[in-house]
Amino acid sequence: MDIDRIGDLLLPFINGPVFSGAQAKQLSLYLDHLLKWNAKINLTAVRDPEEICTRHFGESLFAACQLFPEPMAVKSSAIDIGSGAGFPGIPLKIWAPRLNVTLVESNHKKVAFLRETARLLNLDGVEVLPIRAEEVKTKADLVTLRAVEHFDNVLPRAMDLINRDGLLALLVGAGQEQAARSVLPNLLWGTRIPIPLSQRRILLVGRCL
Repeated sequence: MDIDRIGDLLLPFINGPVFSGAQAKQLSLYLDHLLKWNAKINLTAVRDPEEICTRHFGESLFAACQLFPEPMAVKSSAIDIGSGAGFPGIPLKIWAPRLNVTLVESNHKKVAFLRETARLLNLDGVEVLPIRAEEVKTKADLVTLRAVEHFDNVLPRAMDLINRDGLLALLVGAGQEQAARSVLPNLLWGTRIPIPLSQRRILLVGRCL
């Protein structure tokens, strides 16, 4: 897809054309790579390139904007649990190049995709762990969850991976908000933030005190 078209599709999510040319090229390469792999393995049920841009890239980059409003100043770490096709972890890295990102994914075909994507996009500071969240030994300043199975069960483990004063960022349906607040009452939760162009999707961020 044309880089300018990708930029147009992402405008509602990033509050303006704030990408560099190199970042725009990375997104274009990522999209092409995802489409090729998606024809062989089921990375996403969404097949239309423009819908992938808005639903996956857009949602991930919206979270990136909210979490890192000054991306070039970021010097922290993130763990993306159940990374799948790399959302939101890889867009977070593209947005904030100095962020150290660990992608946790137990499906070995998806692990192969994530590793090849990191190489293709020349993403330094990206580690792909072919394990489940329960097996992760490190902690990070930010832990992200987007589309994971057994959501309620994963939440306590996600909290265990957050550094003191770190953040848990959930990209979820609005109906999952209460479950998150109930399962993790000790987090200092912010107000839900609606995802642009979505009726039910939200960003919910909690701070580990």
